[in-house]
This record gives sequence, structure tokens and C-alpha cells, in this order.
Amino acid sequence: MWWGEEAAKGAKIAVWWDMKECPIPEGYDAGRIRPSLEAAFKERGYSGPVASITAYGDQTQTPVHILQGLLSTGVSVAHTRSESTNYILYRDIVEWRGQNPPPATMMIISNQVGGDLSWDLARLQQRSQYNLFLAYSKAPCVLSVLSTSSRWLWEKLLGDNNNRIETRSVQYKLSAMILCCKSCNFDCQSPEKFRKHLSSYKHARQESVYPTYKEVNRVTETWGRNYAAAPEYATAKILVWWNMFDCPIPEGYDARRVRPSLEEAFKKLGYSGPVSITAYGDLNHTPEHLLRGLSSTGVSLAHTILDTHQAFSTPLVRLVQKQKHNLFLAYSSRPCKMFVLLPSAEWLWHSLLEEKRKHVLQKCTSESESDRGGESSAMLYCKVCCGGQGPDYKSLDYLRTHLSSEEHAQEEYSITAFVQLKTKNRNLSLLAQYDREHRQQWRQASKKI
Repeated sequence: MWWGEEAAKGAKIAVWWDMKECPIPEGYDAGRIRPSLEAAFKERGYSGPVASITAYGDQTQTPVHILQGLLSTGVSVAHTRSESTNYILYRDIVEWRGQNPPPATMMIISNQVGGDLSWDLARLQQRSQYNLFLAYSKAPCVLSVLSTSSRWLWEKLLGDNNNRIETRSVQYKLSAMILCCKSCNFDCQSPEKFRKHLSSYKHARQESVYPTYKEVNRVTETWGRNYAAAPEYATAKILVWWNMFDCPIPEGYDARRVRPSLEEAFKKLGYSGPVSITAYGDLNHTPEHLLRGLSSTGVSLAHTILDTHQAFSTPLVRLVQKQKHNLFLAYSSRPCKMFVLLPSAEWLWHSLLEEKRKHVLQKCTSESESDRGGESSAMLYCKVCCGGQGPDYKSLDYLRTHLSSEEHAQEEYSITAFVQLKTKNRNLSLLAQYDREHRQQWRQASKKI
């Protein structure tokens, strides 16, 4: 359970539904949509009011009885051009979030959440965490970056048309439920009048003349970087995980300056909490003077090998959506596209280290022995042995002795061999999949020749 889930269970729920991606099954009573959703929410322990359900799609071919069934049970219907549905649906989500702070639950019914919508929505969720439900007619083939409390297949969510659903007797306010045309800013409460509008010359002219927006508007792309510290984070502890493979210490750089350079950068943004730093890298091939320089300033060292490095972006994005963590990023080169991770501050690694202040080296020299206690404040680990849960070696000399041992060499060899075998098997699996999908096509093409 995430930190805001309990509060969300009694809070309001809003639903955005793409009718093209998740259509009403043939013969299904449209009046059962809302009761089916409410029953699913109740089964998960959510008792808050379903404040709004809006169905999006090209409504020119939607029968009047479907429109009436939806409207009569408190479902609003929005006409959109098919190619603009994602754009408009997401625009409405962003607008709703601006007017309805958490705790609240958002439900999105669409196959596109794993595609067009997920990047920007995941970044929004890292800033303001709403409880999130998803439903889709096809389960996504890749792991979504969105963190959700519940997911459903659309047809299973609706259930059998003959199943009896217990519903509360609710008198929906007719004034709150509308049929609207997003192309013309037209709305009404009569299905007949709505269909008449959609077949009118004025509507056809509007859709013909005005542009179609196909791409989702990524609102977070314009957000700035390096925000001043929010009050709740200003004095909180700061944990730094540093990948020395990707962001090495520059040649000739004094390793004792790393910690004070980072602390100075944090201080400039208003962060004054205690800083814990762990550097991950191949310590067997890192010069000893760098290791001693880092450990003397309280930087913990963890030995690992490059082959064991795994991508962590997606799990971290999902974690930040669930937990109220503030996030900083540093990298050795500017990424070609924006991260789905939403940091409060970003730096280029070299510029982060190049804090030109005369007192930096003096500060780390004076603190390294007296204030930080030399190596005693730094933890020294081998993440290769003991399943990555090895002991703190207490001193750099003890860690060096372990890293040069036969036992460690065998463990490192085993891991490298395992990773290579795993990569080979994955490639063989991809080749087999390609053969299954394309061999028959090649045979047919060869016969024609």
C-alpha cells in the first residue's frame, strides 16, 4: 500500500473512457456501465463518490439508445474526432488535476495509457500523487511506467450482461451530465438534439476547417529544472547513489572534493539535510588514492562489475509515484530526450564537480579526519559476493584483501558467465520468435519467384 491509498479509498473518483479502444460489447446494456464500475471499486474497498464518468469517441454512429442509457446513469458523452481522442482526453485529465487536488482516484479506460499518455502522466504522478486505476481491452505487452492500485481487462470489468449487480439508488443530477461536442464547444442533454448537431452543416464545417490535434500535449516538457527546495525537503536527509562507470572521477581531480562539491550544489538550492553518498564501481581497477580520498570524506564504496548493471529507470519511476521522495539526477552527457523520471534538480556531472570555491578543498581536508572520522564513517562493501549482501569491511585494506582473493575471483567469474549465458539465451529466443513470425512469409515469397 502506498502512502496515500488509505485516504483515497473514501475520496472522489473520476473516470475518462475511450469508447473506441474499449467499446461497449454488442448487446450490452449501456445503463450498466456505471453500476459495473462502481461495483468494481466497491470490491476493491473504494467507497468514495464517482464524481464523473466521461466517454470519449466519434459519436456520429453511436445509437440514440446507447447515448440515452449512458446519460440516464450519470455518464457524460463527448464527441471527438477519432485521431484527436487521446489529445482531448488527456487535456481534460490535466485540467481536472488542476482543479481537484489529491487525495482522489483517477481511472483511465484506454489501450493508449501504456503508450502516448504514460510518459507525461507518469511525470505528473511524481509531482502530485493520485490513486490510479487502469482498464484496457488488451493487456500491454511491456511493463508500464505508471504505478497503479488496480487494473482490469475491460470485458471482465463489465461482466456478463445477465449478471445482477447490486447498485445504490442514486438520483443523478441531470444538469451535471452532458452530451458535448469537443469540436464545436456545443453541449446539450438531449440525445436527439446531439445527433442532429453532429449531422449538421455547421459541425461538418467546423471539423473540416479547424486543425486536428493528434499528439498528446506533454505539459511537463516545459517545466523548469533545479527548483528551490520545498519546505518539507529542505532539511531532510539526502541519499546519493553514484555509478562510477557512467560518471567517473575526472583525471587529475581530487577525490576529496566530490562530497563538498555535491553538498555545495544542494546548499545552493536550499537543501541543508545530512548527505549520505555511496559510490558503485569496479574497485579493483580504481586507483587506491581515489578510493582513499573518497572514503576519507565519508563516501561509502561498493564494488560491483559493469556486467551486472541493470536498467532501473522504470522501477524507480513507479516507486516515486507511490512514495513522496524528492529526486535529483546527474549524468555525464545531456540525454537526447527528457527522462520519464521527474527530478527537482539536474546537473551535468562535470559541471557539478566544478564548483569554483576556494574553501572547498580546505573544508574537506579539515573535516575528513576530525569531523568525519576518516574511513570509519564510510561503509565498504562487495556487492558481487554473498548475494550482494556482504559485510562492511571496515577498512579499505580489508576490502582490498577480499577483492584480491581467489574466492572473490570465482564469484565474479560465475556472475560474468551467467550474464553472458542469459544474453545468449535471450538472443536465441528473439531469433526463434522472428523465425515463427516470418519464415512462412519467406516460403510463400520464394514459391512465387
